[in-house]
Amino acid sequence: MHIEPQNTRLESSRDFAKHYLMIVLSILTALGLEAWIEHAHHTHAAAASSARIEAEIRINLSQTEASLKKDSAQLQRLTAIRDAVSTDIKTHLPDETIRQHILALTHNSFDLDLNFPQLRHEAWDVAVADQSASWIDHEHMQRYSVAYASQRDSVSLLNEDTALIMNGSSMVNTIADLDTGEVQPRDFLHTISQMRAMLDQTTQNLRLFVGTLKAALPPESTDPAEQAGHA
Repeated sequence: MHIEPQNTRLESSRDFAKHYLMIVLSILTALGLEAWIEHAHHTHAAAASSARIEAEIRINLSQTEASLKKDSAQLQRLTAIRDAVSTDIKTHLPDETIRQHILALTHNSFDLDLNFPQLRHEAWDVAVADQSASWIDHEHMQRYSVAYASQRDSVSLLNEDTALIMNGSSMVNTIADLDTGEVQPRDFLHTISQMRAMLDQTTQNLRLFVGTLKAALPPESTDPAEQAGHA
């Protein structure tokens, strides 16, 4: 900041005080203007980051709900097949009869067919990288942080459940036996039970994740004026 020197002599301490006060006020005004500009920049950056993050969360929510719907339908199908084969075995039907029943139940297709959403996190990563996340208010940041932490946990849980529940080679062997019509009833029951358990655990995790994503978003308003104000 440049200050022009006084062209006239200061005749009294009163004149000096006035001149000094003008300098102080000029400095304070300049500092205040700079702080206001910086605050406005931070507010704008925080709002833009929040909008991008919430748009990303909505995309993840939509994809998660779609995966949950497909996995729930597949879980229902595998449960029906598993229960039917289990009943056949419990009633001591001949293996050949059960084998033919299995082939009839699986003739269209037989696979795990597990759906898991491709969860995005670019908007969150950018907000952290450019530090605009630090300018978002605490309440919103808390919700966003929980959503993205849950997102990472969901992926980890899927990997853990796969390692814990599934025997991949056994499933591949069972599918091969189905193709040749030589499937063994008890081996099939073991495999489909694993597949059902995997889908059951995944749908439970996705259902919880859907709730977390919804909680991270502001409540939707049906009032056009309120929606415009939020935007």
